[in-house]
Order: sequence, then structure tokens, then C-alpha cells
Amino acid sequence: MNDNQFKFSNAVLGLPIFFVLFLWIIYWFQIRFDFDFYQNGIYPREFSGLQGVLFSPFIHENLGHLYNNSIPLLVLLAALQYFYPKQSVPVILYGIIFSGFITWIIGRENYHIGASGLIYVLVSFIFFKGIQTGYYRLVALSLSVILLYGGMIWYVFPDVDATISWEGHLAGFITGFVLTLFYKTPEYKKAIVYDWQKPDFNPENDAFMKHFDENGNFVPVEKSEEETDFVSLYFSSDKLVNYSVTKSESDDKT
Repeated sequence: MNDNQFKFSNAVLGLPIFFVLFLWIIYWFQIRFDFDFYQNGIYPREFSGLQGVLFSPFIHENLGHLYNNSIPLLVLLAALQYFYPKQSVPVILYGIIFSGFITWIIGRENYHIGASGLIYVLVSFIFFKGIQTGYYRLVALSLSVILLYGGMIWYVFPDVDATISWEGHLAGFITGFVLTLFYKTPEYKKAIVYDWQKPDFNPENDAFMKHFDENGNFVPVEKSEEETDFVSLYFSSDKLVNYSVTKSESDDKT
């Protein structure tokens, strides 16, 4: 696989825009009709709280909470769809399910809501998968993610901020890494580098290039009697050689 496999499609923009727009529509219903969606979040170790495994990423406390999650989702979902198009949908679906389930197991007895767990899934998956492939473009993507969102790592630890679900962040980070082990990417081929593209290439030492001068004109090269210079024969000959085939009598017989 090479760079030609990275192709822009409508899904690169469509997926993140649709996902984030869906979050905003749900929030609009929440404030417009005064729905109490918080009870549909993850409530750890309660059977009724399992519904939050599916619903919690789409529920947000306030406008600031939703806005802070929307920007990273737009960036990370677009990057995921562009560089990992075949893995994008499974990573999103399984990322939501498994990170939510882990939060249900380890979380504090409170409602856990918001798409930040999915954001940690995406950050973790994109970072670790790029490093695992060793391909320069994906490694550069991994480093870019660290530059943009590297500070998020502190929020997987308890007591950093009592108002956030560090359990959901930790669950998302773990889930993203585990998914990199299950979803394999094609082996990326390094670009072919020809001898004439190398910095130390010297035309005077090349067997073919030495037959031409700096202006591209052919220059015959003298060789020993034991050697046959086919390039010289081709360019220096001013006669055409015609080959004829003589049909034998046996060829006419069937």
C-alpha cells in the first residue's frame, strides 16, 4: 500500500459533520422540550445504567460541554476517515460500546455522560496505530495528535478534576489501544528510490549514462574486443538489418 491509497471522499467531511450535528440536534431537543436525558447516561454497576453504554456519548450537560467535545470530534473523525477508512466505522461503534462498558465497571456511582470517552478512543487509536505501522505519514499524524491533544492524558487520572469522568477517559484510552491490536492495516510500501534519484549519484560512473554527454548527445565509448557494446551498436549504426525467414518444405506439410 502506498500514498495513493489515501484518497479524499465525501465521507471524510460527511462523517464528522453528521455525527456532531446529531449531537447538537439531541441537545436542542433536550433544552427545547426540557427532556431529562441525564438518567440515560452510564450509571456504574446498575443494570439500568447499562443503557448509558449506548446513549451516554450523545448526552451533554450544557452548551460548553457540547462545544468542547464538538471541535475534537470534527478533527479526529475526519482524520480517522481519511487515513483509516475501512476501520473508521468499527472503531467508532466498538469504541463507544467497550469504553462505555469499562466505564460501567470502574466508574463512580454517578451518571457519566458526554462524548469525551469516544474522543479518547480516537486519540488513542490514531496515535498508537500510526506508531505501529511505522509509515511516515501515519507517524506524522500520530505526532500531530499528540501536539494537539497530548495534554488530555492528564485527565485519565483521578482527582485532577472532580467534575469530569476520568473513568470514561481512561476507558476510552484503553479501548483505543486495544482496537489497534485487533484492526490490522495493510503493509505500507516505501517509495521506490532509483539510483539516479540518490544524492550520491554520479552520471560518470553509471554504465548507461556515460554514453551521453552533458547535452544528452550520444558519445561512443571504446571497449575491449571481448566486450560487446550494444548501446553503441544501436546508436552508431546507420543501416537497418532485415531478418527473413525461409520456409522449409516440411513446413508446408500438415
